[in-house]
Amino acid sequence: MIMAAGRGERMRPLTDTTPKPLLRVHGQTLIERHVERLVQAGIERIVINLAWLGRQIRDYLGDGARFGADIIYSEEAPRALDSGGGVFRALPHLSPGPFAVVNGDIYTDFPFQTLAIEAPYDSHLVLVPNPSYFKGDFGLQHGKALVTAAELFTFGSIAVYRSAFFADAEDGVFPIMPLWRRSMAAGLCSAQLYAGMWEDVGTPERLAALNAAPVRR
Repeated sequence: MIMAAGRGERMRPLTDTTPKPLLRVHGQTLIERHVERLVQAGIERIVINLAWLGRQIRDYLGDGARFGADIIYSEEAPRALDSGGGVFRALPHLSPGPFAVVNGDIYTDFPFQTLAIEAPYDSHLVLVPNPSYFKGDFGLQHGKALVTAAELFTFGSIAVYRSAFFADAEDGVFPIMPLWRRSMAAGLCSAQLYAGMWEDVGTPERLAALNAAPVRR
């Protein structure tokens, strides 16, 4: 699943008329890069959630055939359902097996083909070293994510879930953080640290910096 429903407030005014996943780095949209890399990794069935200017994303990607993908859309209009509600709404398209979720506004060379989740975990998070503008989200110890730790890392907006992770959730707007905390408290959230290329394209300045840097594929 690619998360693509958000308003992109920090990206305004660029996102007033263009959804953030359709912003371009070296001429290619962020979401197109994700679709191509997922297909290269053998992940061909892709669910994309839509809300803000979602029609533009649907019109741009279509059914995914030109990428060798089968793209399914999960509608959330008139408003995005947040990080938890968005995935929960899409569960009928994602269950019953484990599924990967990646935010549509990151730029990375993470090898999606390596994503995996082991029993008995219900979630697996990809963490990255903290960028200069952030102090970190979670700790990492013996392959498990921790709510608190002496050293924190940033959630890299890439994860794997089992449907059991969303047990007791209901359709609607809700964040995913409380579910992460529940999973970590139960020792059911595994994690890994990825030190490769990763950027959160969260502001016009970061987008401009990416476009000014050498092309990375």
